Amino acid sequence: MGLIVPALPLGGVLLVRLTSLRIFWWFGAMFSFCLLPLLDALLGKDSSNPPDSVLAMLEADRYYRYCLYAFIPLQYLSLGWACFEWSRGGLSVLDSLGLVVTVGIAGAGGINAAHELGHKNDRCEHWFSKITLAQTGYGHFFVEHNRGHHLRAATPEDPASARLGESFWAFLPRTVVGSVINAWRIEADRLARRGRPVVCCRNDVLNAWGMTFMVFGGLSVVFRLEILPSLILQAIVGFCLLEVVNYLEHYGLARRKLPDGRYEPCAPQHSWNSNNLASNILLYHLQRHSDHHAHPSRCYQSLRSAAEAPELPSGYGTMIVVALITPLWYRVMDPRVITHYGGMVSLANIEPSKRHRYAIESSIRPQ
Repeated sequence: MGLIVPALPLGGVLLVRLTSLRIFWWFGAMFSFCLLPLLDALLGKDSSNPPDSVLAMLEADRYYRYCLYAFIPLQYLSLGWACFEWSRGGLSVLDSLGLVVTVGIAGAGGINAAHELGHKNDRCEHWFSKITLAQTGYGHFFVEHNRGHHLRAATPEDPASARLGESFWAFLPRTVVGSVINAWRIEADRLARRGRPVVCCRNDVLNAWGMTFMVFGGLSVVFRLEILPSLILQAIVGFCLLEVVNYLEHYGLARRKLPDGRYEPCAPQHSWNSNNLASNILLYHLQRHSDHHAHPSRCYQSLRSAAEAPELPSGYGTMIVVALITPLWYRVMDPRVITHYGGMVSLANIEPSKRHRYAIESSIRPQ
């Protein structure tokens, strides 16, 4: 069922052809932010975990890897078909924008698949991860997420961890710029330790970005240069969706700094979790984010629900929309952060400019 996501553009084109209803150019948005929240509400939550006795068998079952591998050709078939639709003309600006959003949502799903592939030690899967990231131009995610975010998650130093009182619109430029800078610094340090120049073919940031130039360049040659603005826009939609998910995954949560200056190990209580069944099936259990950070090498099919993990009120399809509406997000999530810390708001990861305000609100909040 995870292959529904890369097939969203194909589904949208097919529905337009079958029904002549042009609203289906927006099929990706309709599915992700209308149908998926409805399915989450109807199917409810599943907090059950695979028993310990089958974990090794689950981890070794190649079927789950093949599901990820199949994502890549389907993703690029959808992208190519979308380029054909943009190049042939006849789409209004609104229709073209709808297809851009639909393709961008599929690209964001590609980042999720790349996330799973990039965490493993298989070099072939590392290249698959970069290929999948090429559509959104976010190849540096391969470096920053694995070697940066997982070290600094739920700390003030992490650009991908949102702070209590920080809106998504303030978080977005901070995380986009900070992630690029961190990825470059991490890769430069790695190459320096090996005695290599930072600008070389072994630079995982540069070779990942190079794949994006190859994909965009090749598609622009085949389908003419006029499709390039649409390609760039769908990439922006894709990586912005990733950053909305980053925003809600650690909002306000903080790891304690130990006496030796290091942070405590990342545990389930440092990530927001969601057990909504429909979203978890479609997103390769990404919503069991608490267990993922506690056990980064664990395969998605084996991720578990932890009792100590804070729980989002709904699945990602709903929470992404809530995150975009800042007053609603604060109303829904701020009380949950404060409750998670037993009213001791000083324990949270707070936006520095809002620290005084939250301290006052916490002092007058009924216990």
